[in-house]
Amino acid sequence: MILDYNGVIGRQPERAQWQHLAHLADWPDNDITTFQSAFWNAREAYDAGQISDLAFWTQVLGQHPGPRMLRELRAADTAMWTRTDDSVLAVLWRAHRSRLPMILLSNAPHPLSDVLDTSDWCQELMTRAFYSARLETCKPDPAAYQYALEATGAGDAGRVLFIDDRTDNCRAAEDLGLSTLHYTGQPAAIAAALLHTTG
Repeated sequence: MILDYNGVIGRQPERAQWQHLAHLADWPDNDITTFQSAFWNAREAYDAGQISDLAFWTQVLGQHPGPRMLRELRAADTAMWTRTDDSVLAVLWRAHRSRLPMILLSNAPHPLSDVLDTSDWCQELMTRAFYSARLETCKPDPAAYQYALEATGAGDAGRVLFIDDRTDNCRAAEDLGLSTLHYTGQPAAIAAALLHTTG
């Protein structure tokens, strides 16, 4: 099984966390909508490890953030992506008893990757963890999936379940022959898909 992190295991940030990040960025009028637009416009290159955190935040802000602001932004940005869904983890812990290989495949920048690697669930549940910043490519690039697929040890891609909350990532996995589950927030759907895959 290959799993996405954010939107599956990881919870989406709350509005208060976005507001906090925008406040640290000294964003005009604390306008979350325009802040998120600037954030996401620069994010793919950052997630892919193509630009540094300094370059990322300089693009978002339109100016150099300065050392102190950069540290605060990096810490807050990382923290807002680290909340996990206990219901999903409970399903994965049950699946872990069957010794099913679990591979994490996440679009994540270096600071977040380093934190996720130290989490108990990642160290104990995941056979391997792959992050876009280290692979230097993001899903839905087929190359990202190939790393994860090889790590499962499965000779047949159709026997591997890929779970992601984004339809474009699922489509790319389907094109490579993987079974997919487009996750929409129901942990029971993961349990059912695993039962079908391992049964």
